[in-house]
Amino acid sequence: MPRILQLTPFVLCSSLRNQIDFYSDCLGFSCTFAQDNYAFLTLGPVAIRLLECPPRADGHPLGENQSFYIDVQDIDDLYDSLRPKLKDLPKARVRAPFDQPYGQREFHVLDEDGTLVFFGESI
Repeated sequence: MPRILQLTPFVLCSSLRNQIDFYSDCLGFSCTFAQDNYAFLTLGPVAIRLLECPPRADGHPLGENQSFYIDVQDIDDLYDSLRPKLKDLPKARVRAPFDQPYGQREFHVLDEDGTLVFFGESI
Protein backbone atom coordinates (compact mmCIF):
# COMPACT_ATOMS: atom_id res chain seq x y z
CA MET A 1 0.00 0.00 0.00
CA PRO A 2 1.35 3.48 -0.83
CA ARG A 3 2.60 5.53 2.09
CA ILE A 4 1.69 9.19 2.55
CA LEU A 5 4.82 11.20 3.30
CA GLN A 6 3.94 14.80 3.98
CA LEU A 7 1.37 17.55 3.71
CA THR A 8 2.66 20.76 2.11
CA PRO A 9 0.01 23.48 1.93
CA PHE A 10 0.08 26.14 -0.75
CA VAL A 11 0.27 29.59 0.86
CA LEU A 12 -0.82 32.40 -1.44
CA CYS A 13 1.20 35.60 -1.33
CA SER A 14 1.39 38.99 -3.01
CA SER A 15 5.20 39.15 -2.87
CA LEU A 16 7.20 35.95 -3.01
CA ARG A 17 10.34 37.70 -1.76
CA ASN A 18 8.55 39.25 1.24
CA GLN A 19 6.99 35.93 2.23
CA ILE A 20 10.28 34.02 1.87
CA ASP A 21 11.93 36.62 4.09
CA PHE A 22 9.09 36.44 6.65
CA TYR A 23 9.01 32.65 6.91
CA SER A 24 12.82 32.44 6.97
CA ASP A 25 13.63 35.37 9.26
CA CYS A 26 10.67 35.26 11.66
CA LEU A 27 9.70 31.58 11.78
CA GLY A 28 12.97 29.79 10.98
CA PHE A 29 12.02 28.12 7.68
CA SER A 30 14.66 27.43 5.03
CA CYS A 31 13.95 28.18 1.39
CA THR A 32 15.11 25.14 -0.58
CA PHE A 33 13.76 26.23 -3.97
CA ALA A 34 12.52 29.49 -5.47
CA GLN A 35 11.71 30.36 -9.05
CA ASP A 36 9.44 32.95 -10.65
CA ASN A 37 6.25 32.90 -8.56
CA TYR A 38 6.88 29.71 -6.54
CA ALA A 39 9.02 28.68 -3.57
CA PHE A 40 9.37 25.60 -1.37
CA LEU A 41 10.30 26.10 2.28
CA THR A 42 11.01 23.61 5.06
CA LEU A 43 11.18 23.67 8.84
CA GLY A 44 12.29 20.24 10.03
CA PRO A 45 9.65 17.79 8.76
CA VAL A 46 7.21 20.62 7.87
CA ALA A 47 7.05 22.18 4.41
CA ILE A 48 5.04 24.89 2.69
CA ARG A 49 4.74 25.99 -0.91
CA LEU A 50 4.52 29.72 -1.51
CA LEU A 51 2.65 30.84 -4.61
CA GLU A 52 2.75 34.49 -5.67
CA CYS A 53 -0.63 35.56 -7.03
CA PRO A 54 -2.25 38.75 -8.28
CA PRO A 55 -4.32 40.70 -5.74
CA ARG A 56 -7.86 39.54 -5.05
CA ALA A 57 -10.55 41.43 -6.96
CA ASP A 58 -12.38 42.20 -3.71
CA GLY A 59 -9.29 43.82 -2.18
CA HIS A 60 -9.09 41.37 0.74
CA PRO A 61 -5.70 39.92 1.73
CA LEU A 62 -4.68 36.80 -0.19
CA GLY A 63 -4.25 34.86 3.04
CA GLU A 64 -7.64 35.73 4.47
CA ASN A 65 -9.40 32.46 5.35
CA GLN A 66 -6.15 30.47 5.00
CA SER A 67 -4.48 28.77 7.93
CA PHE A 68 -2.35 25.77 8.80
CA TYR A 69 -1.31 24.07 12.03
CA ILE A 70 2.19 22.94 12.99
CA ASP A 71 2.35 20.43 15.84
CA VAL A 72 5.45 20.90 17.99
CA GLN A 73 7.14 19.79 21.20
CA ASP A 74 8.37 22.31 23.77
CA ILE A 75 6.14 25.08 22.44
CA ASP A 76 7.25 27.62 25.03
CA ASP A 77 10.91 27.05 24.14
CA LEU A 78 10.07 27.44 20.44
CA TYR A 79 8.20 30.67 21.11
CA ASP A 80 11.08 32.00 23.21
CA SER A 81 13.53 31.23 20.38
CA LEU A 82 11.33 33.08 17.86
CA ARG A 83 10.40 35.95 20.17
CA PRO A 84 13.29 38.31 19.16
CA LYS A 85 11.95 38.40 15.58
CA LEU A 86 8.26 38.19 16.45
CA LYS A 87 8.46 41.21 18.77
CA ASP A 88 9.18 43.38 15.71
CA LEU A 89 5.84 42.46 14.12
CA PRO A 90 2.70 44.48 14.86
CA LYS A 91 1.08 43.16 18.05
CA ALA A 92 -2.07 42.14 16.16
CA ARG A 93 -0.04 39.62 14.15
CA VAL A 94 1.26 37.56 17.09
CA ARG A 95 -0.56 35.82 19.91
CA ALA A 96 1.76 34.51 22.64
CA PRO A 97 1.37 30.94 23.96
CA PHE A 98 -1.91 30.18 25.69
CA ASP A 99 -3.93 27.10 26.63
CA GLN A 100 -6.97 26.12 24.58
CA PRO A 101 -10.00 24.42 26.14
CA TYR A 102 -9.51 21.49 23.74
CA GLY A 103 -6.21 20.53 25.37
CA GLN A 104 -3.66 22.29 23.19
CA ARG A 105 -1.16 25.00 24.06
CA GLU A 106 -0.75 27.28 21.06
CA PHE A 107 0.71 30.48 19.70
CA HIS A 108 -0.44 32.16 16.50
CA VAL A 109 1.28 34.29 13.88
CA LEU A 110 -0.20 36.07 10.85
CA ASP A 111 2.08 36.09 7.81
CA GLU A 112 2.61 39.00 5.42
CA ASP A 113 -0.63 38.30 3.53
CA GLY A 114 -2.90 37.31 6.42
CA THR A 115 -2.45 33.52 6.52
CA LEU A 116 -2.81 32.35 10.12
CA VAL A 117 -0.02 30.00 11.23
CA PHE A 118 -0.85 27.98 14.34
CA PHE A 119 1.87 26.31 16.42
CA GLY A 120 0.50 23.86 18.97
CA GLU A 121 1.31 21.16 21.47
CA SER A 122 -0.87 18.80 23.51
CA ILE A 123 -1.14 19.83 27.13
